[in-house]
Amino acid sequence: MFVQRVVLPDSSRESWTVLDEEGRPIDPVERYLSYLSDIERSPNTVKAYAHDLKDWFDFLGDRSLDWRQVRLDDVGAFVAWLRLPPVVRSARVAVLPSVEQHCSEVTVNRKLSAVSAFYQHAARNGVELGDLLTSWQPAGRRGTSWRPFLHHITKSQPIRRRAIRLKAPRKQPRVLSPTEVQAILDGCERLRDRLLFAVLHDTGMRIGEALGLRHEDWAAPEREITVMPRANDNRARSKSGQPRTIPASVELFRLYADYMHGEYGDLDSDYVFVNLWAEPRGHPLSYPAAYDLVCRLRRRAGFDFDPHWFRHSAATRMLRAGVPVEVVSQLLGHASVSTTSEIYGHLSAEDARRALENAGWFADAAVRL
Repeated sequence: MFVQRVVLPDSSRESWTVLDEEGRPIDPVERYLSYLSDIERSPNTVKAYAHDLKDWFDFLGDRSLDWRQVRLDDVGAFVAWLRLPPVVRSARVAVLPSVEQHCSEVTVNRKLSAVSAFYQHAARNGVELGDLLTSWQPAGRRGTSWRPFLHHITKSQPIRRRAIRLKAPRKQPRVLSPTEVQAILDGCERLRDRLLFAVLHDTGMRIGEALGLRHEDWAAPEREITVMPRANDNRARSKSGQPRTIPASVELFRLYADYMHGEYGDLDSDYVFVNLWAEPRGHPLSYPAAYDLVCRLRRRAGFDFDPHWFRHSAATRMLRAGVPVEVVSQLLGHASVSTTSEIYGHLSAEDARRALENAGWFADAAVRL
């Protein structure tokens, strides 16, 4: 099986599908992925679900299992299968404990979430699924998502269900130091490139949101930049479903003006970040072009980094400066404050020491050490 990108008929919207060895769509997967596209889920989300469901149906095919008749034990076996190196998954051979797990705990949990959502959709559309849905409860914050179609059965006689989830280590967001940010900015040979990373640093927006910026989104008198969810020619997307306006610094708008005067000139384009030294000239800068730039800057700066680290850094700076978490959540475009708190509710040893010093903890001389 393989995942294939498709363009939806009568529109320029892209989606993804899963094809079998003969190039035919897997019907139940196709119905679910089409549903996700119809409700305007991000193409990147649809693509991720397509890859996760491909793995699930590969697993089912390897064991000659009917997707409608799987049991809870099969879901557990799927977890073990995902952890195996792909070259031995079908061989049914023992793997030494020293062999590194192929899929991380986070990846396995994401795939389980995709499979559970697929089965929810199938059940709501009348597919008979045996006892799987009454025995398997997706773990985590969305564990109650089974309720809409089971509640009428279980509200008087609760059914005990088993959650399947691997314990994943909590990963702290990677934050760039001021020295690292300066090295990246100083490594930019063009004003356009420096402005791109300055936008990420100053506003905390996602790289896709920056690549989709239009000139009309910049309000110089108010020193504000608006992130608009819209279809872009370079397939850049705003993950947030609603527009949001982010205050920006005077320095950022000055850099934007320098870029417009020094490099952009009289080019006729709505987009801020465009091809200026490569063809097709004037077309919006693409994701691959942006990541080629990242690779060059990694070599010049002498360390690895990812554009998303600028977002983590901006959020951390705001919270350390005392900006309320609900304001940070709004500026980042998170769906809820809880999302912001979960990602950035961390303290480093440096943060803890600063808080203790401000509270006078180390000045307490009641006990002599």
